[in-house]
Formats: sequence, C-alpha cells, structure tokens
Amino acid sequence: MCLVPVQDRPGMLRLCQLSQGCVGMVKELGGSQSTNLRLRELGFCESARVTKISGRSTVVCDVCGTRLALSHDLARTILVQPEAAHV
Repeated sequence: MCLVPVQDRPGMLRLCQLSQGCVGMVKELGGSQSTNLRLRELGFCESARVTKISGRSTVVCDVCGTRLALSHDLARTILVQPEAAHV
C-alpha cells in the first residue's frame, strides 16, 4: 500500500514513504530555499511526476526521465500525491 498520510495533508505522503514502484506527483518541497532551488533544477518541481524505484536510507527515483538518488532526510522534505492507481 502506497498511502501513509502526512498529518494535516490528506492524500499526501513523503517521498520516502512512497512504496517501491509507485508513482506520485510532487506537491510541495519542504526544505530550505537553497535546497528547494537545487531540487527544482534537478526536476523535482511542483507537479512533476516521480516514480520511486527503490530505497530506504537512500531513495532512488525517476523524475523527468532521470534516475536520482536522494538521502532519506531529503526525501522526507518532498511531499507527493500518489496516483490513483497506486492508492
């Protein structure tokens, strides 16, 4: 099951909580201003579609056709809304 709700954010979860193989849409970046800017440069902009490939301590995902590895702490700052087929 992909959906582990974020408190006060119905229907959303942190990227690190997305199950392997699930797809979600980036809804919010919760890092510092400079971190959010860098994430956007890498393709993690709001409304981007992201697929979680694997990961626990390091999260590997596909965004904009590119595979990226993020630390668990960084993945916690990215809020996604799982696609309906994966809820």
